[in-house]
Amino acid sequence: DARSELADAAAYLELHIEQGPVLESLDLPLGVVLGTFGVERHQVTFRGQAAHAGSTPMDKRRDALAGAARLELEIREIAKRTGGGAVCTIGGVVTKPGIVTSVVETAECLLDQRHLDASKLADMLDEAKRASEQYARDEDIAVEWQRIWNIEPILFDGDLIELAGEAIAEVTSGLHRLPSGPLHDAAEVARAGVPTVMLFVQSLRGLSHTKLEDTKEEHLELAVQALDRLAAKTIARVAAA
Repeated sequence: DARSELADAAAYLELHIEQGPVLESLDLPLGVVLGTFGVERHQVTFRGQAAHAGSTPMDKRRDALAGAARLELEIREIAKRTGGGAVCTIGGVVTKPGIVTSVVETAECLLDQRHLDASKLADMLDEAKRASEQYARDEDIAVEWQRIWNIEPILFDGDLIELAGEAIAEVTSGLHRLPSGPLHDAAEVARAGVPTVMLFVQSLRGLSHTKLEDTKEEHLELAVQALDRLAAKTIARVAAA
C-alpha cells in the first residue's frame, strides 16, 4: 500500500515553477528551496451598527469596515517588521448590509499569514489579533476571530539542499536559496519523514494563478538538466550510505 511504499522511499526531489518574482529580480533561472512556509488562515469579523449613511454623523458611527480597513494596512507593516520573507494577505472582505446608503454593520475578512519560522508565524498572528482588538476599541465595534486552517512550516533536508546547490552550479552561474510560500507535494512528503528538496525555475513577471503564467524555454531546459544532475547525486549518496 501507499504507506509501505513511503517506507521504501530514500528521497523525494521536486521541480516546480517559483510562482513568484524573486528569481527574476535576481536575474537567476534556478533556485534551491529551503522549505515551505507555515500558514495561519483565519476569518476575522468586525461587528458594528448599521445606520443611515446620510443622517449619521461621522463621529457617531460604529463602522465595521473601518476596523477591517485598518487591519489590512497593519498586516502589511507586520510582515515588514517580521522579515524573513513573511507575507500577510487579506484576500477577501464581505460587508453587510452591503448597500451605499448604510454604514457597514459587519465586515468579514479572510486573512492568510505565512512564514518559514513557526515562532515568527505565531508572533505575526498575535500581533494581528492585538491590532484588531485595538481598532475595535477605537471604532466602538467588536471583533471575532475564527481559525479556518493552519499548518506548520517544514524545512527540507540539509544534505539534499547542498546537492541541489551543486547541481544548479553545474548548469548555470549564480545560486540563490529561498523558501516556498506556496505549499507543494514536497512539503507533505517531507512531513512524512522522507528526505526532500525542491528546485525552483524562474517565473516570468513573477506571476502565477493567471493566464500570464509563463517560464522561458531555456530556463526549463536548465531546470531539467539540474534535476537530472541532482537525481544522479542523490542516487550516488543513497548507494554509498
